[in-house]
Amino acid sequence: MNRKFESKLCWFGFLICAGFVFIFLQGCTEPDSSEIYYQTNVKSRDLQQIQTLELQKKETEETSPMEVNAPAPEKIELTLEECRAIALENNLDLKIQLINPAIAAERISQQEARFESAFNSNVSYYNTNSPPASYSDYISGSKGEGTNANLGVQVPLHTGGTVAFDLADNKRDSDAVGLVYNYTSNMSTSISQPLLRNAGNRVNTYAIRIAEYDYKIANARTKLEAIRVITDIDKYYWRLYAARKELEVRKQWYDHAAALLEQAERLYQAGQVGQVEVIRAQAGVSQRLEAIITSENNVRLRERDLKKALNKVGLEMSTPTTLELATDLDPVRYALQSDKLINIAINERMEMLELELQIAQDIINQGYLKNQALPLVTLDYTYNVRGAGFSRSDSYDLLLDTMHKTHNLSLNLSVPLGNGAAKSQIQQAFLQRRQRLITKENREELIEYEVLNVIDQIEANWQRILAGRQSSILYGRLSEAESRQFELGYVTSTDVLEAQNNLADAQSAEILALVDYQISLVDLAYATGTVFGSAKIRWEPFNQDDM
Repeated sequence: MNRKFESKLCWFGFLICAGFVFIFLQGCTEPDSSEIYYQTNVKSRDLQQIQTLELQKKETEETSPMEVNAPAPEKIELTLEECRAIALENNLDLKIQLINPAIAAERISQQEARFESAFNSNVSYYNTNSPPASYSDYISGSKGEGTNANLGVQVPLHTGGTVAFDLADNKRDSDAVGLVYNYTSNMSTSISQPLLRNAGNRVNTYAIRIAEYDYKIANARTKLEAIRVITDIDKYYWRLYAARKELEVRKQWYDHAAALLEQAERLYQAGQVGQVEVIRAQAGVSQRLEAIITSENNVRLRERDLKKALNKVGLEMSTPTTLELATDLDPVRYALQSDKLINIAINERMEMLELELQIAQDIINQGYLKNQALPLVTLDYTYNVRGAGFSRSDSYDLLLDTMHKTHNLSLNLSVPLGNGAAKSQIQQAFLQRRQRLITKENREELIEYEVLNVIDQIEANWQRILAGRQSSILYGRLSEAESRQFELGYVTSTDVLEAQNNLADAQSAEILALVDYQISLVDLAYATGTVFGSAKIRWEPFNQDDM
Protein backbone atom coordinates (compact mmCIF):
# COMPACT_ATOMS: atom_id res chain seq x y z
CA MET A 1 0.00 0.00 0.00
CA ASN A 2 2.81 2.40 0.82
CA ARG A 3 4.52 1.77 -2.51
CA LYS A 4 1.29 2.34 -4.42
CA PHE A 5 0.66 5.51 -2.44
CA GLU A 6 4.20 6.77 -3.12
CA SER A 7 3.82 5.98 -6.83
CA LYS A 8 0.54 7.87 -7.08
CA LEU A 9 2.03 10.76 -5.11
CA CYS A 10 4.94 10.94 -7.55
CA TRP A 11 2.57 10.99 -10.50
CA PHE A 12 0.51 13.71 -8.85
CA GLY A 13 3.64 15.84 -8.26
CA PHE A 14 4.74 15.32 -11.85
CA LEU A 15 1.40 16.56 -13.15
CA ILE A 16 1.61 19.68 -10.97
CA CYS A 17 5.14 20.46 -12.20
CA ALA A 18 4.07 19.90 -15.81
CA GLY A 19 1.17 22.31 -15.30
CA PHE A 20 3.45 25.04 -13.94
CA VAL A 21 5.85 24.57 -16.87
CA PHE A 22 2.96 24.84 -19.34
CA ILE A 23 1.71 28.06 -17.73
CA PHE A 24 5.22 29.51 -17.76
CA LEU A 25 5.69 28.69 -21.43
CA GLN A 26 2.35 30.27 -22.27
CA GLY A 27 3.46 33.47 -20.58
CA CYS A 28 6.72 33.49 -22.55
CA THR A 29 5.11 33.05 -25.96
CA GLU A 30 5.22 35.88 -28.43
CA PRO A 31 2.11 38.08 -28.67
CA ASP A 32 -0.01 37.70 -31.76
CA SER A 33 0.13 40.11 -34.67
CA SER A 34 -2.78 42.20 -33.43
CA GLU A 35 -1.05 42.86 -30.09
CA ILE A 36 2.15 43.86 -31.88
CA TYR A 37 0.18 46.16 -34.18
CA TYR A 38 -1.47 48.03 -31.32
CA GLN A 39 1.69 48.29 -29.25
CA THR A 40 2.84 51.91 -28.90
CA ASN A 41 6.34 52.84 -27.87
CA VAL A 42 6.28 56.33 -26.36
CA LYS A 43 9.54 57.77 -25.15
CA SER A 44 9.71 60.15 -22.21
CA ARG A 45 11.15 62.97 -24.35
CA ASP A 46 8.09 62.77 -26.61
CA LEU A 47 5.96 63.75 -23.64
CA GLN A 48 8.24 66.10 -21.71
CA GLN A 49 10.32 67.91 -24.34
CA ILE A 50 9.13 70.46 -26.91
CA GLN A 51 11.07 70.38 -30.17
CA THR A 52 12.06 73.50 -32.11
CA LEU A 53 11.17 74.14 -35.74
CA GLU A 54 14.23 74.86 -37.89
CA LEU A 55 13.68 76.49 -41.28
CA GLN A 56 16.22 76.88 -44.07
CA LYS A 57 16.88 80.42 -45.21
CA LYS A 58 16.51 81.14 -48.91
CA GLU A 59 19.72 82.31 -50.51
CA THR A 60 18.14 84.24 -53.39
CA GLU A 61 15.26 86.66 -53.39
CA GLU A 62 12.27 85.94 -55.58
CA THR A 63 11.30 88.39 -58.25
CA SER A 64 8.19 90.51 -57.98
CA PRO A 65 4.98 88.45 -58.23
CA MET A 66 3.89 90.52 -61.21
CA GLU A 67 7.08 89.57 -63.05
CA VAL A 68 6.90 85.82 -62.44
CA ASN A 69 5.93 83.94 -65.59
CA ALA A 70 4.98 80.65 -63.93
CA PRO A 71 3.16 77.98 -65.98
CA ALA A 72 -0.60 78.03 -65.52
CA PRO A 73 -1.85 75.23 -63.27
CA GLU A 74 -4.36 72.69 -64.47
CA LYS A 75 -7.95 73.89 -64.30
CA ILE A 76 -11.19 72.06 -63.64
CA GLU A 77 -14.62 73.58 -64.10
CA LEU A 78 -17.29 72.74 -61.52
CA THR A 79 -20.90 73.77 -61.13
CA LEU A 80 -22.55 74.14 -57.75
CA GLU A 81 -24.60 70.97 -58.36
CA GLU A 82 -21.45 68.99 -59.21
CA CYS A 83 -19.78 70.19 -56.02
CA ARG A 84 -22.79 69.06 -53.99
CA ALA A 85 -22.76 65.61 -55.60
CA ILE A 86 -18.99 65.17 -55.08
CA ALA A 87 -19.22 66.25 -51.43
CA LEU A 88 -22.13 63.91 -50.67
CA GLU A 89 -20.15 61.04 -52.15
CA ASN A 90 -16.77 61.75 -50.58
CA ASN A 91 -17.23 63.90 -47.47
CA LEU A 92 -15.64 62.10 -44.51
CA ASP A 93 -17.93 63.61 -41.87
CA LEU A 94 -20.95 62.34 -43.78
CA LYS A 95 -19.35 58.92 -44.27
CA ILE A 96 -18.85 58.69 -40.52
CA GLN A 97 -22.47 59.67 -39.88
CA LEU A 98 -23.80 57.20 -42.48
CA ILE A 99 -22.47 54.29 -40.42
CA ASN A 100 -24.59 55.23 -37.39
CA PRO A 101 -27.94 54.10 -38.94
CA ALA A 102 -26.34 50.76 -39.82
CA ILE A 103 -25.16 50.37 -36.21
CA ALA A 104 -28.64 51.28 -34.96
CA ALA A 105 -30.21 48.73 -37.33
CA GLU A 106 -27.93 46.03 -35.91
CA ARG A 107 -29.09 46.96 -32.41
CA ILE A 108 -32.67 46.29 -33.51
CA SER A 109 -31.61 42.88 -34.78
CA GLN A 110 -29.79 42.28 -31.50
CA GLN A 111 -32.94 43.01 -29.47
CA GLU A 112 -35.13 40.91 -31.78
CA ALA A 113 -32.73 38.00 -31.30
CA ARG A 114 -33.81 37.80 -27.64
CA PHE A 115 -36.86 35.86 -28.83
CA GLU A 116 -34.89 33.26 -30.75
CA SER A 117 -35.27 29.67 -29.58
CA ALA A 118 -32.29 27.93 -27.99
CA PHE A 119 -31.27 24.31 -28.33
CA ASN A 120 -29.40 22.78 -25.38
CA SER A 121 -27.88 19.39 -24.79
CA ASN A 122 -25.79 17.63 -22.21
CA VAL A 123 -23.98 14.28 -22.37
CA SER A 124 -22.09 12.86 -19.40
CA TYR A 125 -20.42 9.59 -18.38
CA TYR A 126 -19.72 8.44 -14.86
CA ASN A 127 -17.86 5.52 -13.29
CA THR A 128 -18.06 5.13 -9.51
CA ASN A 129 -16.32 2.78 -7.12
CA SER A 130 -16.87 4.09 -3.60
CA PRO A 131 -15.87 2.29 -0.40
CA PRO A 132 -18.79 0.81 1.53
CA ALA A 133 -19.91 2.52 4.70
CA SER A 134 -21.11 -0.79 6.21
CA TYR A 135 -21.23 -4.51 5.55
CA SER A 136 -24.67 -4.21 4.06
CA ASP A 137 -23.31 -1.96 1.32
CA TYR A 138 -21.30 -4.88 -0.01
CA ILE A 139 -24.58 -6.61 -0.65
CA SER A 140 -26.34 -3.65 -2.28
CA GLY A 141 -23.33 -2.79 -4.44
CA SER A 142 -20.92 0.14 -4.50
CA LYS A 143 -19.75 0.06 -8.11
CA GLY A 144 -21.53 1.57 -11.07
CA GLU A 145 -21.15 3.30 -14.38
CA GLY A 146 -23.52 4.94 -16.83
CA THR A 147 -24.32 7.73 -19.28
CA ASN A 148 -26.73 10.62 -19.12
CA ALA A 149 -27.97 12.44 -22.22
CA ASN A 150 -30.31 15.43 -22.23
CA LEU A 151 -31.78 17.30 -25.20
CA GLY A 152 -33.99 20.35 -24.97
CA VAL A 153 -35.39 23.43 -26.66
CA GLN A 154 -36.29 26.71 -24.96
CA VAL A 155 -38.70 29.07 -26.69
CA PRO A 156 -38.99 32.62 -25.26
CA LEU A 157 -42.41 34.19 -25.76
CA HIS A 158 -43.34 37.80 -26.51
CA THR A 159 -45.63 37.63 -23.49
CA GLY A 160 -42.59 37.28 -21.22
CA GLY A 161 -42.91 33.57 -20.61
CA THR A 162 -40.72 30.66 -21.62
CA VAL A 163 -41.73 27.28 -23.03
CA ALA A 164 -39.25 24.42 -22.65
CA PHE A 165 -39.19 20.91 -24.14
CA ASP A 166 -36.74 18.41 -22.63
CA LEU A 167 -35.89 14.77 -23.30
CA ALA A 168 -33.54 12.81 -21.00
CA ASP A 169 -32.01 9.36 -21.62
CA ASN A 170 -30.08 7.60 -18.82
CA LYS A 171 -28.20 4.31 -18.82
CA ARG A 172 -26.89 2.75 -15.61
CA ASP A 173 -24.96 -0.45 -14.90
CA SER A 174 -24.54 -1.42 -11.24
CA ASP A 175 -23.63 -4.43 -9.12
CA ALA A 176 -26.63 -3.77 -6.90
CA VAL A 177 -28.66 -6.78 -5.77
CA GLY A 178 -32.29 -6.78 -6.82
CA LEU A 179 -34.39 -5.53 -9.69
CA VAL A 180 -32.84 -2.33 -11.08
CA TYR A 181 -33.77 -0.87 -14.45
CA ASN A 182 -30.78 -0.23 -16.64
CA TYR A 183 -32.48 2.41 -18.80
CA THR A 184 -34.66 5.33 -17.79
CA SER A 185 -36.13 8.09 -19.94
CA ASN A 186 -37.87 11.32 -19.15
CA MET A 187 -39.83 13.76 -21.33
CA SER A 188 -41.15 17.04 -19.97
CA THR A 189 -42.85 20.17 -21.18
CA SER A 190 -42.91 23.29 -19.04
CA ILE A 191 -44.09 26.86 -19.28
CA SER A 192 -43.24 29.76 -17.03
CA GLN A 193 -45.29 32.93 -17.40
CA PRO A 194 -45.08 36.14 -15.34
CA LEU A 195 -48.50 37.62 -14.59
CA LEU A 196 -47.68 41.19 -13.47
CA ARG A 197 -44.07 42.33 -13.76
CA ASN A 198 -42.51 41.49 -17.15
CA ALA A 199 -45.88 40.29 -18.47
CA GLY A 200 -47.27 41.30 -21.83
CA ASN A 201 -46.09 41.98 -25.33
CA ARG A 202 -45.47 45.72 -24.85
CA VAL A 203 -43.18 45.23 -21.87
CA ASN A 204 -41.15 42.49 -23.49
CA THR A 205 -40.76 44.35 -26.79
CA TYR A 206 -39.72 47.50 -24.94
CA ALA A 207 -36.04 47.20 -25.94
CA ILE A 208 -36.98 46.58 -29.59
CA ARG A 209 -39.15 49.69 -29.77
CA ILE A 210 -36.46 51.79 -28.08
CA ALA A 211 -33.93 50.49 -30.64
CA GLU A 212 -36.31 51.32 -33.49
CA TYR A 213 -36.60 54.89 -32.26
CA ASP A 214 -32.80 55.04 -31.94
CA TYR A 215 -32.61 53.95 -35.58
CA LYS A 216 -34.93 56.78 -36.61
CA ILE A 217 -32.90 59.24 -34.53
CA ALA A 218 -29.71 58.06 -36.26
CA ASN A 219 -31.34 58.64 -39.65
CA ALA A 220 -32.51 62.10 -38.57
CA ARG A 221 -28.96 62.99 -37.53
CA THR A 222 -27.65 61.63 -40.82
CA LYS A 223 -30.09 63.81 -42.73
CA LEU A 224 -29.01 66.80 -40.66
CA GLU A 225 -25.37 66.03 -41.46
CA ALA A 226 -26.18 65.82 -45.18
CA ILE A 227 -27.92 69.20 -45.01
CA ARG A 228 -24.93 70.64 -43.17
CA VAL A 229 -22.51 69.29 -45.79
CA ILE A 230 -24.54 70.82 -48.63
CA THR A 231 -24.83 74.10 -46.75
CA ASP A 232 -21.08 74.23 -46.20
CA ILE A 233 -20.41 73.39 -49.85
CA ASP A 234 -22.68 76.23 -50.99
CA LYS A 235 -20.94 78.68 -48.67
CA TYR A 236 -17.44 77.56 -49.72
CA TYR A 237 -18.46 77.83 -53.36
CA TRP A 238 -19.79 81.37 -53.09
CA ARG A 239 -16.93 82.54 -50.88
CA LEU A 240 -14.49 81.33 -53.53
CA TYR A 241 -16.64 83.11 -56.09
CA ALA A 242 -16.37 86.33 -54.08
CA ALA A 243 -12.59 85.94 -53.68
CA ARG A 244 -12.11 85.51 -57.44
CA LYS A 245 -14.30 88.52 -58.25
CA GLU A 246 -12.39 90.54 -55.65
CA LEU A 247 -9.12 89.53 -57.34
CA GLU A 248 -10.50 90.68 -60.68
CA VAL A 249 -11.37 94.05 -59.19
CA ARG A 250 -7.90 94.42 -57.67
CA LYS A 251 -6.25 93.57 -61.00
CA GLN A 252 -8.38 96.16 -62.77
CA TRP A 253 -7.45 98.57 -60.00
CA TYR A 254 -3.75 97.82 -60.71
CA ASP A 255 -4.23 98.34 -64.45
CA HIS A 256 -5.82 101.72 -63.82
CA ALA A 257 -2.94 102.72 -61.54
CA ALA A 258 -0.40 101.60 -64.18
CA ALA A 259 -2.23 103.64 -66.80
CA LEU A 260 -2.19 106.65 -64.45
CA LEU A 261 1.58 106.17 -63.99
CA GLU A 262 2.11 106.21 -67.77
CA GLN A 263 -0.05 109.32 -68.02
CA ALA A 264 1.90 111.06 -65.23
CA GLU A 265 5.25 110.19 -66.85
CA ARG A 266 4.03 111.51 -70.21
CA LEU A 267 2.82 114.78 -68.67
CA TYR A 268 6.09 115.09 -66.70
CA GLN A 269 8.11 114.65 -69.91
CA ALA A 270 5.96 117.37 -71.47
CA GLY A 271 6.61 119.64 -68.49
CA GLN A 272 2.93 119.90 -67.56
CA VAL A 273 3.30 118.33 -64.08
CA GLY A 274 6.05 118.01 -61.55
CA GLN A 275 8.02 114.87 -60.69
CA VAL A 276 6.01 114.48 -57.50
CA GLU A 277 3.02 113.34 -59.57
CA VAL A 278 5.11 110.51 -61.00
CA ILE A 279 6.16 109.48 -57.49
CA ARG A 280 2.55 109.55 -56.31
CA ALA A 281 1.51 107.37 -59.24
CA GLN A 282 4.34 104.91 -58.50
CA ALA A 283 3.22 104.69 -54.87
CA GLY A 284 -0.32 103.95 -56.08
CA VAL A 285 0.94 101.08 -58.27
CA SER A 286 2.88 99.61 -55.34
CA GLN A 287 -0.17 99.84 -53.09
CA ARG A 288 -2.34 98.03 -55.63
CA LEU A 289 0.29 95.31 -56.05
CA GLU A 290 0.07 94.56 -52.32
CA ALA A 291 -3.74 94.31 -52.61
CA ILE A 292 -3.36 91.78 -55.47
CA ILE A 293 -1.02 89.62 -53.36
CA THR A 294 -3.53 89.64 -50.48
CA SER A 295 -6.42 88.81 -52.83
CA GLU A 296 -4.51 85.95 -54.48
CA ASN A 297 -3.75 84.45 -51.07
CA ASN A 298 -7.43 84.75 -50.12
CA VAL A 299 -8.36 82.89 -53.34
CA ARG A 300 -5.98 80.07 -52.42
CA LEU A 301 -7.46 79.83 -48.91
CA ARG A 302 -11.06 79.75 -50.17
CA GLU A 303 -10.10 77.23 -52.86
CA ARG A 304 -8.49 75.00 -50.25
CA ASP A 305 -11.66 75.16 -48.15
CA LEU A 306 -13.71 73.92 -51.10
CA LYS A 307 -11.22 71.16 -51.95
CA LYS A 308 -11.23 69.96 -48.35
CA ALA A 309 -15.02 69.76 -48.33
CA LEU A 310 -15.09 67.93 -51.69
CA ASN A 311 -12.44 65.37 -50.60
CA LYS A 312 -12.18 64.12 -54.18
CA VAL A 313 -9.34 61.82 -55.23
CA GLY A 314 -7.00 63.75 -57.52
CA LEU A 315 -8.29 67.06 -56.18
CA GLU A 316 -6.63 67.05 -52.78
CA MET A 317 -5.84 70.23 -50.88
CA SER A 318 -2.17 70.08 -51.87
CA THR A 319 -2.84 69.83 -55.62
CA PRO A 320 -2.19 72.97 -57.71
CA THR A 321 -5.37 72.43 -59.71
CA THR A 322 -7.43 75.59 -60.08
CA LEU A 323 -11.18 75.35 -59.54
CA GLU A 324 -13.12 77.28 -62.13
CA LEU A 325 -16.67 78.07 -60.98
CA ALA A 326 -19.22 77.51 -63.73
CA THR A 327 -22.27 78.67 -61.76
CA ASP A 328 -22.77 82.42 -61.80
CA LEU A 329 -24.69 84.56 -59.37
CA ASP A 330 -28.15 85.61 -60.48
CA PRO A 331 -29.70 87.38 -57.49
CA VAL A 332 -33.49 87.23 -57.29
CA ARG A 333 -35.57 88.99 -54.70
CA TYR A 334 -38.03 86.69 -52.93
CA ALA A 335 -41.26 87.45 -51.10
CA LEU A 336 -40.51 85.93 -47.71
CA GLN A 337 -43.47 85.06 -45.48
CA SER A 338 -42.13 84.74 -41.95
CA ASP A 339 -45.07 82.75 -40.49
CA LYS A 340 -44.96 80.20 -43.30
CA LEU A 341 -41.18 79.82 -43.07
CA ILE A 342 -41.34 79.36 -39.28
CA ASN A 343 -43.91 76.56 -39.68
CA ILE A 344 -41.75 74.90 -42.33
CA ALA A 345 -38.74 75.11 -40.02
CA ILE A 346 -40.57 73.57 -37.05
CA ASN A 347 -41.85 70.72 -39.24
CA GLU A 348 -38.64 70.08 -41.17
CA ARG A 349 -35.84 70.67 -38.67
CA MET A 350 -34.24 67.37 -37.72
CA GLU A 351 -33.58 68.65 -34.21
CA MET A 352 -37.34 68.91 -33.67
CA LEU A 353 -37.90 65.44 -35.11
CA GLU A 354 -35.18 64.03 -32.85
CA LEU A 355 -36.87 65.60 -29.82
CA GLU A 356 -40.22 64.10 -30.87
CA LEU A 357 -38.63 60.66 -31.10
CA GLN A 358 -36.90 61.07 -27.74
CA ILE A 359 -40.22 62.11 -26.14
CA ALA A 360 -41.79 58.96 -27.62
CA GLN A 361 -38.96 56.96 -26.04
CA ASP A 362 -39.65 58.66 -22.71
CA ILE A 363 -43.32 57.62 -22.89
CA ILE A 364 -42.32 54.01 -23.60
CA ASN A 365 -39.76 54.13 -20.81
CA GLN A 366 -42.35 55.40 -18.31
CA GLY A 367 -44.71 52.53 -19.12
CA TYR A 368 -41.90 50.00 -18.80
CA LEU A 369 -40.73 51.35 -15.43
CA LYS A 370 -44.30 51.35 -14.09
CA ASN A 371 -44.52 47.68 -15.00
CA GLN A 372 -41.19 47.00 -13.26
CA ALA A 373 -42.65 48.45 -10.05
CA LEU A 374 -45.34 45.73 -9.93
CA PRO A 375 -44.97 42.58 -7.80
CA LEU A 376 -43.31 39.62 -9.46
CA VAL A 377 -45.96 36.90 -9.86
CA THR A 378 -44.95 33.85 -11.90
CA LEU A 379 -47.11 30.90 -12.91
CA ASP A 380 -45.16 27.68 -13.60
CA TYR A 381 -46.58 24.50 -15.07
CA THR A 382 -44.68 21.29 -15.86
CA TYR A 383 -45.94 18.13 -17.56
CA ASN A 384 -43.61 15.16 -17.13
CA VAL A 385 -43.67 11.57 -18.48
CA ARG A 386 -41.24 8.89 -17.30
CA GLY A 387 -40.21 5.51 -18.69
CA ALA A 388 -37.90 2.70 -17.49
CA GLY A 389 -36.80 -0.74 -18.63
CA PHE A 390 -34.01 -3.23 -18.99
CA SER A 391 -33.45 -2.02 -22.57
CA ARG A 392 -33.71 1.37 -24.22
CA SER A 393 -36.62 0.26 -26.38
CA ASP A 394 -38.53 -0.93 -23.30
CA SER A 395 -37.91 2.41 -21.64
CA TYR A 396 -39.21 4.42 -24.62
CA ASP A 397 -42.21 2.13 -25.09
CA LEU A 398 -43.24 2.86 -21.53
CA LEU A 399 -42.52 6.56 -22.11
CA LEU A 400 -44.80 6.70 -25.17
CA ASP A 401 -47.57 4.90 -23.32
CA THR A 402 -47.63 7.93 -20.93
CA MET A 403 -48.56 5.70 -18.06
CA HIS A 404 -46.28 7.42 -15.55
CA LYS A 405 -47.01 11.12 -15.89
CA THR A 406 -47.04 13.96 -13.45
CA HIS A 407 -48.43 17.51 -13.45
CA ASN A 408 -46.91 20.29 -11.44
CA LEU A 409 -48.53 23.72 -11.12
CA SER A 410 -47.04 26.45 -8.93
CA LEU A 411 -47.55 30.16 -8.29
CA ASN A 412 -44.62 32.25 -7.08
CA LEU A 413 -44.96 35.69 -5.56
CA SER A 414 -42.30 38.28 -4.75
CA VAL A 415 -43.32 41.71 -3.44
CA PRO A 416 -40.60 44.32 -2.69
CA LEU A 417 -41.17 46.09 0.61
CA GLY A 418 -41.23 49.82 0.07
CA ASN A 419 -40.22 49.56 -3.60
CA GLY A 420 -38.28 52.83 -3.32
CA ALA A 421 -35.87 52.14 -6.19
CA ALA A 422 -38.66 51.47 -8.70
CA LYS A 423 -40.61 54.57 -7.60
CA SER A 424 -37.48 56.69 -7.94
CA GLN A 425 -36.90 55.41 -11.48
CA ILE A 426 -40.49 56.25 -12.42
CA GLN A 427 -40.07 59.77 -11.04
CA GLN A 428 -36.80 60.21 -12.94
CA ALA A 429 -38.50 59.14 -16.15
CA PHE A 430 -41.33 61.60 -15.55
CA LEU A 431 -38.90 64.47 -14.89
CA GLN A 432 -36.84 63.59 -17.95
CA ARG A 433 -39.95 63.67 -20.14
CA ARG A 434 -40.97 66.99 -18.62
CA GLN A 435 -37.49 68.35 -19.25
CA ARG A 436 -37.63 67.27 -22.88
CA LEU A 437 -41.04 68.89 -23.38
CA ILE A 438 -39.63 72.19 -22.08
CA THR A 439 -36.60 71.72 -24.33
CA LYS A 440 -38.98 71.32 -27.27
CA GLU A 441 -40.70 74.61 -26.46
CA ASN A 442 -37.33 76.32 -26.10
CA ARG A 443 -36.14 74.84 -29.41
CA GLU A 444 -39.24 76.17 -31.17
CA GLU A 445 -38.50 79.67 -29.88
CA LEU A 446 -34.87 79.40 -30.98
CA ILE A 447 -35.92 78.25 -34.45
CA GLU A 448 -38.34 81.16 -34.75
CA TYR A 449 -35.55 83.49 -33.61
CA GLU A 450 -33.12 82.08 -36.20
CA VAL A 451 -35.62 82.26 -39.07
CA LEU A 452 -36.62 85.85 -38.31
CA ASN A 453 -32.97 86.92 -38.05
CA VAL A 454 -32.09 85.32 -41.38
CA ILE A 455 -35.12 86.93 -43.07
CA ASP A 456 -33.99 90.35 -41.85
CA GLN A 457 -30.44 89.61 -42.98
CA ILE A 458 -31.69 88.65 -46.46
CA GLU A 459 -33.59 91.92 -46.77
CA ALA A 460 -30.60 93.92 -45.51
CA ASN A 461 -28.25 92.18 -47.98
CA TRP A 462 -30.63 92.95 -50.85
CA GLN A 463 -30.59 96.62 -49.90
CA ARG A 464 -26.79 96.43 -49.77
CA ILE A 465 -26.78 95.10 -53.34
CA LEU A 466 -28.83 98.06 -54.54
CA ALA A 467 -26.67 100.53 -52.61
CA GLY A 468 -23.47 98.89 -53.86
CA ARG A 469 -24.59 99.09 -57.50
CA GLN A 470 -25.51 102.75 -57.11
CA SER A 471 -22.15 103.49 -55.47
CA SER A 472 -20.24 101.66 -58.22
CA ILE A 473 -22.01 103.71 -60.91
CA LEU A 474 -21.39 107.04 -59.18
CA TYR A 475 -17.77 106.33 -58.25
CA GLY A 476 -17.16 105.11 -61.78
CA ARG A 477 -18.33 108.43 -63.15
CA LEU A 478 -16.26 110.28 -60.55
CA SER A 479 -13.14 108.31 -61.46
CA GLU A 480 -13.53 109.15 -65.14
CA ALA A 481 -14.09 112.81 -64.31
CA GLU A 482 -11.00 112.95 -62.10
CA SER A 483 -8.89 111.37 -64.85
CA ARG A 484 -10.00 114.05 -67.32
CA GLN A 485 -9.34 116.77 -64.75
CA PHE A 486 -5.82 115.37 -64.19
CA GLU A 487 -5.24 115.38 -67.94
CA LEU A 488 -6.13 119.08 -67.97
CA GLY A 489 -4.01 119.79 -64.92
CA TYR A 490 -6.82 120.81 -62.58
CA VAL A 491 -6.24 118.02 -60.03
CA THR A 492 -3.33 115.95 -58.83
CA SER A 493 -2.73 112.22 -59.26
CA THR A 494 -3.64 111.82 -55.59
CA ASP A 495 -7.20 112.88 -56.38
CA VAL A 496 -7.33 110.35 -59.23
CA LEU A 497 -5.97 107.54 -57.03
CA GLU A 498 -8.48 108.36 -54.32
CA ALA A 499 -11.33 108.24 -56.84
CA GLN A 500 -10.06 104.89 -58.14
CA ASN A 501 -9.79 103.57 -54.55
CA ASN A 502 -13.39 104.56 -53.88
CA LEU A 503 -14.51 102.86 -57.10
CA ALA A 504 -12.64 99.64 -56.21
CA ASP A 505 -14.08 99.65 -52.69
CA ALA A 506 -17.60 100.19 -54.07
CA GLN A 507 -17.18 97.30 -56.52
CA SER A 508 -15.83 95.07 -53.74
CA ALA A 509 -18.75 96.01 -51.51
CA GLU A 510 -21.18 95.17 -54.30
CA ILE A 511 -19.57 91.75 -54.81
CA LEU A 512 -19.60 91.07 -51.08
CA ALA A 513 -23.26 92.09 -50.85
CA LEU A 514 -24.16 89.75 -53.74
CA VAL A 515 -22.39 86.79 -52.12
CA ASP A 516 -23.73 87.62 -48.64
CA TYR A 517 -27.25 87.70 -50.10
CA GLN A 518 -26.75 84.26 -51.65
CA ILE A 519 -25.24 82.86 -48.45
CA SER A 520 -28.11 84.30 -46.39
CA LEU A 521 -30.52 82.36 -48.65
CA VAL A 522 -28.47 79.24 -47.91
CA ASP A 523 -28.70 80.06 -44.19
CA LEU A 524 -32.47 80.43 -44.50
CA ALA A 525 -32.71 76.99 -46.08
CA TYR A 526 -30.58 75.52 -43.29
CA ALA A 527 -32.71 77.28 -40.65
CA THR A 528 -35.83 75.67 -42.15
CA GLY A 529 -34.26 72.20 -42.37
CA THR A 530 -34.04 72.23 -46.16
CA VAL A 531 -31.50 72.99 -48.90
CA PHE A 532 -31.61 75.97 -51.23
CA GLY A 533 -32.33 74.96 -54.83
CA SER A 534 -34.47 72.46 -56.70
CA ALA A 535 -32.23 69.39 -56.46
CA LYS A 536 -33.65 66.44 -54.54
CA ILE A 537 -31.12 64.57 -52.44
CA ARG A 538 -31.35 60.95 -51.35
CA TRP A 539 -28.73 58.62 -49.89
CA GLU A 540 -28.49 54.88 -49.55
CA PRO A 541 -27.87 53.06 -46.25
CA PHE A 542 -24.32 52.06 -45.43
CA ASN A 543 -23.34 48.71 -46.94
CA GLN A 544 -20.48 46.68 -45.48
CA ASP A 545 -19.61 45.46 -48.99
CA ASP A 546 -18.56 49.02 -49.82
CA MET A 547 -15.74 48.92 -47.27
